[in-house]
Amino acid sequence: MKKPILLSPPHMGDRELKYVQEAFDTNWIAPVGPHLDAFEQEFCQITGAGHAAAVSSGTAAIHLALQLIGVGRGDEVFCSTLTFAASANPIVYQGATPVFIDSDRKSWNMSPDLLREALEKKARIGKLPKAVILVHLYGQSADIEPILAACDEYGVALIEDAAEALGATYKGRSPGTFGLMGIYSFNGNKIITTSGGGMLVSEQSELVAKTRFLATQARDPAPHYQHSHIGYNYRLSNVLAGIGRGQLHVLSQRVAARRHNYEFYTQGLADLPGVEFMPEADYGMSTRWLTCLTINPKEFGCDRETIRLGLAEQQIESRPVWKPLHLQPVFSECECFGGEVAEDLFSRGLCLPSGSNLTDRELSLVIQTIHQVQQNSIQK
Repeated sequence: MKKPILLSPPHMGDRELKYVQEAFDTNWIAPVGPHLDAFEQEFCQITGAGHAAAVSSGTAAIHLALQLIGVGRGDEVFCSTLTFAASANPIVYQGATPVFIDSDRKSWNMSPDLLREALEKKARIGKLPKAVILVHLYGQSADIEPILAACDEYGVALIEDAAEALGATYKGRSPGTFGLMGIYSFNGNKIITTSGGGMLVSEQSELVAKTRFLATQARDPAPHYQHSHIGYNYRLSNVLAGIGRGQLHVLSQRVAARRHNYEFYTQGLADLPGVEFMPEADYGMSTRWLTCLTINPKEFGCDRETIRLGLAEQQIESRPVWKPLHLQPVFSECECFGGEVAEDLFSRGLCLPSGSNLTDRELSLVIQTIHQVQQNSIQK
């Protein structure tokens, strides 16, 4: 059987196994230990975050962030609509209601203008959101400064969902370090992985300390098991933190590899009509976690889905860009400001295989297959 080309598989290095072996040798298997402490410290050094708490997933980090600012029943929380459901699901965990904000064209991320418009409307009726969850999409930072300015003006907490953007920059800084709290994901498909895991960061040490407290079942400081708050089993294990430490060592290499993928694709597909790649905003550097493009079917000769299915026939995994959350059945009754940009990107957008361990031969095969699908469509 031909080896499949996957969208974004894990890419392990040499140090990960060394750190995991240390955890086994010292019997630090539980969700505490020296690797966990070191992973949080090293993560802060790389991102410039003030304080960090490693947890079981990016979703858990968002859930804890909403808990920390007191989001509850009857509240609204604004959220990017062009994203994975995990960005908004924790809003519902808290009994609150998501309100979705459309993307802009230059970054595919939340539109600062639409956000301000939504905040102005909610202020007029006395129903400002409790928080804004800003997603940094596909390795690219949103335009943070005007979004943060609008949140500050209306006294609304900004939570940055940087699950897809570790290693990116916004005006020289890491997205995820501007708002009240930032979250990252180390799921198996992310630019670095701990198998499953996440991180919550903040400049406020008390928020991170409270995160650790809530993430370890909210156990009170007592010799017996005593609980004055509802807690969660959300802490990352020392074993997985060891994997994360090894992955952090090669983050810059992983970013360089994914940017190479993007350059290879742009050169190899440059002669095809109707193809546009996700733009890189001029305020920062994208990691190109996933290389994404849009297809104009009238110019190209077929639509996005035809290409996806043609790639699948060759065991090449590709995916449509995120289906906007305001179109998801579970969120169908939620309010959305705008939506046309995200809907258009979803209808025409495709994510190509983007793993940092892809070979040029595999990238060439993807490109050749897209050319062949296009030629076959034109000849029909």
